Amino acid sequence: MTIADRRAAFRKLHESGCFVIPNPSNVGEAKRLAKLGFKAIASSSAGAAWMLGKQDGELTCEDVLSHLRDLVAATDLPVNADFENGFAHAPEAVAANVTRAIATGIAGLSIEDWSGNAIYDLPLAVDRMTAARAAVDQSGTGTLLVGRAEGVLRGVEPFEVVLRRLEAYSAAGADCLFAPGVRDIGLIRELVAAVAPKPLNIIISRPGLSVAEVAAAGVRRVSTGGALGAAAWAAFDAAAQQLLDSGTFG
Repeated sequence: MTIADRRAAFRKLHESGCFVIPNPSNVGEAKRLAKLGFKAIASSSAGAAWMLGKQDGELTCEDVLSHLRDLVAATDLPVNADFENGFAHAPEAVAANVTRAIATGIAGLSIEDWSGNAIYDLPLAVDRMTAARAAVDQSGTGTLLVGRAEGVLRGVEPFEVVLRRLEAYSAAGADCLFAPGVRDIGLIRELVAAVAPKPLNIIISRPGLSVAEVAAAGVRRVSTGGALGAAAWAAFDAAAQQLLDSGTFG
């Protein structure tokens, strides 16, 4: 399947229904997810960092571009990039990095409003999204742009402010909207209504929500964030600790 075919298939997935887009940490996980039958995958900034012995937020733009190239080459699945804040603050620098990300062959990418230590003021956040939109359009690739509002996840903004941000990012050209950390099904319905007819992404990374439940609320896609990587590392740590402490492997 060509890169163009993957991008077209990815956009088609966002047109109706609800699909799961899991987040592998590496090439091996990507291949396993493809074998299981998933239709698309997304990178995880946390998962990619853990694979390199780093913490989320410590990867450079070069690190992430290399990781994206590896994921794109691993399978025929469309890949959505967790592109953090675009690895830049200024809108023009965000646009330049988005162009570089698109060149890896990704089918979509998210731009978030978390600078690394604070949420960008809304006017700057909108300018950054507008710049990313312009870069996507100039590429002529049909790459899907996700606008991501981090306020609830980071615990620094109330839901109502995050909802307004998603509306602003939609108006600035985001194709899909995403507010990680929102888990209440009633609030999820409010987000769906606020960004309609554009699709909404929700994370399911722990007990309490099901794909069927959020699909019934109108959510279009469901990702896992760093949860798959966290589960794998938790099992690894537990087994290794048991071997160290008791000399057994139960």
